[in-house]
Amino acid sequence: MEWVYLGIAGAMEVLWSTFMKLSDGFTKPWPTAITVAGLILSMVFLAKATKVLPMGTAYGIWTGIGALGAVIVGIVVFREPAGAARLIFALLLLAGIIGLKLTSA
Repeated sequence: MEWVYLGIAGAMEVLWSTFMKLSDGFTKPWPTAITVAGLILSMVFLAKATKVLPMGTAYGIWTGIGALGAVIVGIVVFREPAGAARLIFALLLLAGIIGLKLTSA
């Protein structure tokens, strides 16, 4: 169940970072509220995951999911550049996430 919690925490990380962008510097109330709710939920589920998982593994995967998800949302939703170098580094993030999962106890 801890891996499910970690996945939810990572998804909430992507959610809050996306809505932080949409909040326009915390000047729009609804995106700001969703940002704060996403932050809280992300922390709650990360805390649940770290009850069982090693902290380094959980934190590394959580930040990796958030970073990779933000890159994907940036490219797809906000039309940020998707050059070859950027995609290669995104794949390296994915490799790091998979590597941490495969090497966890």
